[in-house]
Amino acid sequence: MTARDWQNIILCAALLAIAACLPLTGDAYLLTIGVTIAMYTVLSTSWALFSGPTHYISLATAAFFGLGTYTTALGIENGLNYWLTLPVAGILGAVVAGLVGLATLRLSGVYFVIFTLGLSELVRQLVTWGQNVSGQKGLYVLTDLTETHIYWQLVALAGIVYLIGWAIGRSRLGFALRIIGDDEEVARHSGINTARAKVLLFMVSGAVASVVGGVLAPRYIYIEPSLAFTPMLSFLVVIMALLGGLGRLWGPIVGVIPFTFLWEAISASFPNQTTLLLGVSFLIIVYLLPKGFVGLIEAIRRKITNREAFP
Repeated sequence: MTARDWQNIILCAALLAIAACLPLTGDAYLLTIGVTIAMYTVLSTSWALFSGPTHYISLATAAFFGLGTYTTALGIENGLNYWLTLPVAGILGAVVAGLVGLATLRLSGVYFVIFTLGLSELVRQLVTWGQNVSGQKGLYVLTDLTETHIYWQLVALAGIVYLIGWAIGRSRLGFALRIIGDDEEVARHSGINTARAKVLLFMVSGAVASVVGGVLAPRYIYIEPSLAFTPMLSFLVVIMALLGGLGRLWGPIVGVIPFTFLWEAISASFPNQTTLLLGVSFLIIVYLLPKGFVGLIEAIRRKITNREAFP
């Protein structure tokens, strides 16, 4: 590793340490917002790990998130230790993502988007049917975990995801994915196994989303399909990642923080128009900030550099 790599790692570790100190403020509202920001940071970053280099827009986040939530809920209900349910959720998420990826990643464009959106609804309906057959309407998740514990887990998971993204970006897999994103036909003719590369990264994204769902299960206390598999989650993750920008690993968090506060204000002021305003937000981001805040920052930086070079 270069000296710059070590500097980046040390900087990220310092920022995570600072973020971990949030509960020490004693402000319950800030902690609640912090949990939301940490959750979307992990989900958006893991989503960007796959969709950023491949340009495949996945709306399956809610499916994997709900899978992890129910894994933790069912595990605790059957006497399994909470800390054991998280790796189980991750493994299940990776397996399901692998199976889905093998079946769907040959699709492209709008077909892949539609399929992944339908996947969340399919899983939700299957879980609902299973609960109706068993006579249950939902599951209680009763643990001793507090909001602070959940927040610290999410911060730690964010650090792990950033480390995974950093490692992938410097690996053969990351190099292959960048070529796939530029031109998949060229990548295929260059001898790259494009299907395997895409499936592997989709499995990473699915596993992370499932673990996040497992971590959040105790926060909800009572789990039901409409809560665990809400399609709104998938759209919010995409919008936040696009707002921040996919050009850098840290890009999604630049979109997560402002949009979380904006969405809190929208949900409180216009609770019946959230879907409409979400669509408007997406259109504004796509047309006004196609490369997100990262692209805007880099464009400003280039202008400053050019002015210094050619005053």
